Amino acid sequence: MHGEVHTIAGGFSEGRYTVSQRKKYARAVFLVEAQEADDVLDVDLVFTKADLRDFVPHDNDTMVISVVTVGRKVHLVLVDQGSSTDVIFWTTFNKLQLSLDLLRPYTGCLYDFAGDQVEVRGHLELRTTITDGVASRTENIRYLVVNASSAYNILLGRLTLKRLRAMASTRHMKMKMPDLGGKVITIKSDQKKAKRCYENNIKTKRWVFMVTTRAPSEEGVAPAEIARERRPEPEGESWRAKLEVGRSSLANR
Repeated sequence: MHGEVHTIAGGFSEGRYTVSQRKKYARAVFLVEAQEADDVLDVDLVFTKADLRDFVPHDNDTMVISVVTVGRKVHLVLVDQGSSTDVIFWTTFNKLQLSLDLLRPYTGCLYDFAGDQVEVRGHLELRTTITDGVASRTENIRYLVVNASSAYNILLGRLTLKRLRAMASTRHMKMKMPDLGGKVITIKSDQKKAKRCYENNIKTKRWVFMVTTRAPSEEGVAPAEIARERRPEPEGESWRAKLEVGRSSLANR
């Protein structure tokens, strides 16, 4: 039997606390959603050839934007349509100097791409603004505060994207949404930061793997020292000693 491929699952869009609530949510998937009445938010979000002019061709860049919350501009925000919830990472929570009193308990579960449960410290609601410099949109977003390693500061999932009626195009590296006046907000992804985040995420995963796979007898030893100790060396004399012998022989010639 083949293994399973997961996305980030859980949170407020799916994370009902009781069995009956989860069954009710599952049944609702098969119901035809009633069409909402037309309003100023029902505008056409169209991507054209003009949206391709100011971006660098890429193979797999992610959508990375900036938002404003608690009076600060937060960079490295990942737009993730595969995530069922909005996430603010614990390091970002501390950088924003938010009070622990803002945290409310969360009794649901959150799972990462590998299906492993992620530690959730709680949840909180923050007013978050997304702007292109001309038009803007401010909403109260309920974030799960997650204690996990990540190169990103915030993760915007499909719950908020649907509420914003936002549409993201990875081909154009842009996200569009209506503001409350019927204008279209166009947010351009920061490709340089997206590439940097991708590289940092790879480095972080390798570092975590090295730390979590160390032997119990090595507790208290710095990971860098463990890596040096595990580096293969020639039998007998160390490679450093042999190098010194080689240098001495060359100097005596």
